[in-house]
Amino acid sequence: MIDPKKLAGRFPGDFTFGVATAAFQIEGAGKADGRKPSIWDAFCNMPGRVYNRDNGDVACDHYNRLEQDLDLIKEMGVEAYRFSIAWPRIIPDGTGPVNEAGLDFYDRLVDGCKARGIKTFATLYHWDLPLLLAGDGGWTARSTAYAYQRYAKTVMNRLGDRLDAVATFNEPWCIVWLSHLYGIHAPGERNMQAALHAMHYMNLAHGLGVEAIRSEAPDVPVGLVLNAASVIPGSGSPADLAAAERAHQFHNGAFFDPVFKGEYPREFVEALGDRMPVIEDGDMKLISQKLDWWGLNYYTPERVADDAERKGDFPWTVKAPPASDVKTDIGWEIYAPALKLLVEDLYRRYELPECYITENGACDNSGVVDGEVDDTMRLDYLGDHLDVVAGLIKDGYPMRGYFAWSLMDNFEWAEGYRMRFGLVHVDYETQVRTVKKSGRWYRELAAQFPKGNHKAG
Repeated sequence: MIDPKKLAGRFPGDFTFGVATAAFQIEGAGKADGRKPSIWDAFCNMPGRVYNRDNGDVACDHYNRLEQDLDLIKEMGVEAYRFSIAWPRIIPDGTGPVNEAGLDFYDRLVDGCKARGIKTFATLYHWDLPLLLAGDGGWTARSTAYAYQRYAKTVMNRLGDRLDAVATFNEPWCIVWLSHLYGIHAPGERNMQAALHAMHYMNLAHGLGVEAIRSEAPDVPVGLVLNAASVIPGSGSPADLAAAERAHQFHNGAFFDPVFKGEYPREFVEALGDRMPVIEDGDMKLISQKLDWWGLNYYTPERVADDAERKGDFPWTVKAPPASDVKTDIGWEIYAPALKLLVEDLYRRYELPECYITENGACDNSGVVDGEVDDTMRLDYLGDHLDVVAGLIKDGYPMRGYFAWSLMDNFEWAEGYRMRFGLVHVDYETQVRTVKKSGRWYRELAAQFPKGNHKAG
């Protein structure tokens, strides 16, 4: 176990330590105070989509336990809370009337954080698209980008005076590939053309969102949270190296290139361009507006080898074997050096602003025994990855903060409630919260830092 006091000494005094959650995963209260269904509510109700047909109807009951959970964050000693805002609470149909009760809830959340000295990092979209927009095509429809623009404007008009930072989207890769190509997440589409339309219109929505945020709250630093893949070739062969470059274009370039270069990757477009939607004049300029910060979500490396048979679609890769059998309980390889390789590669390829690790953590399903949760695997995972972040800072990379995923166990999307990522254990029957060993360790680390005035951007 890494000594938290010694580790803290390797971070600058204005480094931000925080915890992260997402609305659909913790809030519950799916029909309360005017909220209407999202695509995830529908997805959960379809047999075979989510483990055990679990759903977000109650989740961690955060909507009704807000004050208790904000007290919990304060007790964790962290400086910042990254949360997402549920579009179906704000504009329940996606377009049309604004739901004041939904805005009132986030007023209470933001004000409650401020009263406790906790900085607020809001994410405007963490996958819970209002269900009615699916009838118009969801993210495969250009109109959704403009519906998002109005939603972003509405939220920032109300909350922008009290937010410390805002992100337009969480994990475009999941919104596009996992949801529209692989069918694992809502809406469960399995079609490359649909995925490519979702990709461009989500990128467009990001650009429109940046514009909306700055028009309503110009002083709030705006960013984008990307779950970039740390692509590692299976060997040093020319074929595997070329496969790794294609994998980069597919997993990272489809989202980084338009935002930070104003274009889509060349090989990617050559292979798939005939299935792309029309890119209208001005789209790429909107998408590539300069950001104040960006967020990186990292969990596990992506090891690839060349698919010589080319049976599938671009990027024509197959999975390469992991370096070891050390995995988290969800089956993801643990390899902290991949985080260093990824950050170095992304800053080599792109002109990037300052970076926050907006999600990092491990699925460790250790349970409560005699009132304690001995999640040593998660604790070691956090320590090893924070050690990498400290090394990146020493090497001159602008790493400004770290948000552990997650504050507490929650609804883990298609995995339902069987996978636990929290620093705090949640008994879903009783809603009792128990701080885990990893949570106590993280609290001791955060305690080494006085609450400062650092702001994103």
